[in-house]
Amino acid sequence: MKRTSYHHGDLRATLMAACLRLIEIEGLAAVSLRRVAREAGVSSGAPYHHFADRAALLSALSVDGFQRLAEELIATRAQASSPLAALTELAATYVRFSRENPALFRLMFRPELSQPDKHPDAAHAGDTAFGVLADTVTECVAAGQLPANQADTLAVAWWSLGHGLASLWLDGHLEKRSEQLGTNAPDLVDEIMRAFTALVATRT
Repeated sequence: MKRTSYHHGDLRATLMAACLRLIEIEGLAAVSLRRVAREAGVSSGAPYHHFADRAALLSALSVDGFQRLAEELIATRAQASSPLAALTELAATYVRFSRENPALFRLMFRPELSQPDKHPDAAHAGDTAFGVLADTVTECVAAGQLPANQADTLAVAWWSLGHGLASLWLDGHLEKRSEQLGTNAPDLVDEIMRAFTALVATRT
């Protein structure tokens, strides 16, 4: 393989990009530090300058994924017309992120691979992304749009619904169902989230 050109400070990013590329092409089972080094075009010992083992590399990818997701969620919330409208749009952003980054998205929710108990940054990054949704629910409660006594439960419910839709789409089921309903997957996601939002909001 042609050796990749990189500056010393870019080695970590180069290895992470190579690892993600390997996952996308061959799956998680193909990942080892030696194989990632070969994919990146660097020496077999190079990964150990930044990652103690395979789990550390996968954890770093997971952290990066959650940070990117959080940034997109924050941008979506900032552009929404209201906190309640933001909930539907956050779900759409979540699902879109999964579609644009399928390999990374699946890794982010495989704790047995990233081992957040040994790499707490991964757990913290996940909590930060979830916090965008939880804060939006809190804003809805403050505006009298959602019941205060169920705020925590509703935040998990929104996340569960969004994650379920993302997983169904990645596995090909959502597109099949949307065709049967005479629509498309993005519109179906939007319709489902709006219906759920309206249903919950009527309970205030």
